[in-house]
Amino acid sequence: MSLPPGFLDELRTRLSLGQVVGRKVMWDQRKSNQGKGDLWASCPFHQEKSASFHVDDRKGFYYCFGCHAKGDAISFVRETENVDFMEAVKILAAEAGMPIPERDPQAQQKADHRTQLIDVMEQAVQWHRLQLQTGGAAEARDYLARRGLSPEAQTRWEIGFAPTNGGVLSHLTGKGVAQKLVVDAGLAAESDRGGAPYDRFRGRIMFPIRDARGRAIGFGGRAMDPNHPAKYYNSPETALFDKGRSLFNHGPAREAAGKGKPLIVAEGYMDVIALAEAGFTATVAPLGTAITEDQLRLLWRVADEPIIALDGDTAGLRAAMRVIDIALPLLEAGKSLRFALMPEGLDPDDLIKAQGAGAMQKLLDAAIPMVQLLWRRETEGKVFDSPERRAALDKALREKIKLIADPSIRNHYGEAIKDLRWALFKGAKPAARRGAEAHRRWTPGKQDPWKREIAPVAGSKMSALGAGAMDEDHMREAVILATLITVPALASEFETAIEQMECHDPTYRDIHASLLRHFGTMALHDAIRGDLGEMPLEKLFGQSHVAISPALRRPGETEIARLCLAEEFAKLTARRGHAREIEDAVEDLSGVADEGLTWRLAQASAALDRAGRGDNEDRAEYELGDNGARMKKDELSAFDQLLSQIDFAKGARRPKS
Repeated sequence: MSLPPGFLDELRTRLSLGQVVGRKVMWDQRKSNQGKGDLWASCPFHQEKSASFHVDDRKGFYYCFGCHAKGDAISFVRETENVDFMEAVKILAAEAGMPIPERDPQAQQKADHRTQLIDVMEQAVQWHRLQLQTGGAAEARDYLARRGLSPEAQTRWEIGFAPTNGGVLSHLTGKGVAQKLVVDAGLAAESDRGGAPYDRFRGRIMFPIRDARGRAIGFGGRAMDPNHPAKYYNSPETALFDKGRSLFNHGPAREAAGKGKPLIVAEGYMDVIALAEAGFTATVAPLGTAITEDQLRLLWRVADEPIIALDGDTAGLRAAMRVIDIALPLLEAGKSLRFALMPEGLDPDDLIKAQGAGAMQKLLDAAIPMVQLLWRRETEGKVFDSPERRAALDKALREKIKLIADPSIRNHYGEAIKDLRWALFKGAKPAARRGAEAHRRWTPGKQDPWKREIAPVAGSKMSALGAGAMDEDHMREAVILATLITVPALASEFETAIEQMECHDPTYRDIHASLLRHFGTMALHDAIRGDLGEMPLEKLFGQSHVAISPALRRPGETEIARLCLAEEFAKLTARRGHAREIEDAVEDLSGVADEGLTWRLAQASAALDRAGRGDNEDRAEYELGDNGARMKKDELSAFDQLLSQIDFAKGARRPKS
């Protein structure tokens, strides 16, 4: 069975060879660099002890330095599954979600036609390059010089010129190329009125567009006439050129990214060229359209976290927001986007000319995650002076987060949005106290006069509530860190909890940071001592509550250490979540204290109670709250006093059970 031209290229583009091979081998983590698609394993085709089987995930090829087996995803499936070529294609197509085309008896004819078109396009590239050196292209050469492109750079990028008269159509047909081939290549167009075909590109600087394999598939033309309605004009869709599945500078950028360069997505040809000439060689651009799903998949095949570099004007921001809407449903673990927004009125080319490559590097280093730009879109320039407007914000954000298919990423986005929301409304003025300022836009950081009235009252009770908890937190932090250092093999099981852990003690913060730096190291004690010296560890392990913790009393019993860590993390999270819920409830008050507020605080205390039930503490110290949750007497007292102060400040009474 013959397959249509381009089907196998599309199949290889959609698949990750690393994922295909990864089902059959175990990667050597010490030798592999998964971020760069550089993967090593023991060869599945012959018996060996060392990892001599290499997969280049970005290029889509494997090679064994032992038995010299080599190939792509199709050949790997053929060899490992013992199937023929078409069966291997069907297996991979099902995985990529691509239906197998019906039998096409003209497939060979189409393949031959594509080969002819590629030859025609290559001839066109060379002819346009020659035209740039003629007298009729003087204005074009002056323009390129003003944009900072030297003759050497023009040669590197194969820049050409399409004259106003006597274009590529007459040149190619004069050399014996069939007129239909020139039209099919997108270089000429047939008149709607039935006249002779004419050149599509006239009076334009020509930028060749090549696919990932380096074949010329289209052109982008920049008009020299400043009044022309289409400043930039691309080749039409052809058998070679699909705008939504192609990227300008794809091949060279992929190679540069494989060598460690950050993958940058710019808006146009000149931005790509300016960035690449300044040393940012892994730069690509979409082709006259907003970034498509297929282009995003191409980008993620090259790098896990491409940086979208867009102009800082309104149009650039709109383009960034469109990218977010396209990307959210496609997000996978480890695959995301970051955004580097240029100063207003500047594009990357302007910025590099004005301030140099260093200024561009600073912007790239400061690129923001996608979740922050999503938040900015929904909040910037808007007023949230009523519960209804806040609810509308919540609804809009929930609708966007629901687009994310991966449940883990969806959960992390929800947590990030919650943190951003808390920070926003933490300083907002309640509508009831705004008076004449009710319609003023909220500004971060401004002091709230109403908050000055209630903050000292509530703050003192929060301190009373938090004093004991802070001591317990300090103890739990010490036990967790000491247990992880004593049993480092458990670190991977608690990776997320360790990353999210916040230590209040400066010494513990230093130990925690060193632990993260050496994550996965079995000799954690020695590694941390090398970073910080002996004193911080002596302080940690010298505490009595650490010395009697299960992991240190029974150092060889991993299961006990595992249970100890799980319990301590759960209690620490619950206690801090309890305090955070109270703060959120206080900050979110917009009218009177009601059952909803009481319920939120009661739920927080119940969570605290559940986390503390394993403590071997004097039961006489505990009482039941109104919701039946068990709390320490001092915590319950502070909790009730806090509610009373809130009720008093808001002119309402706490509902009775």
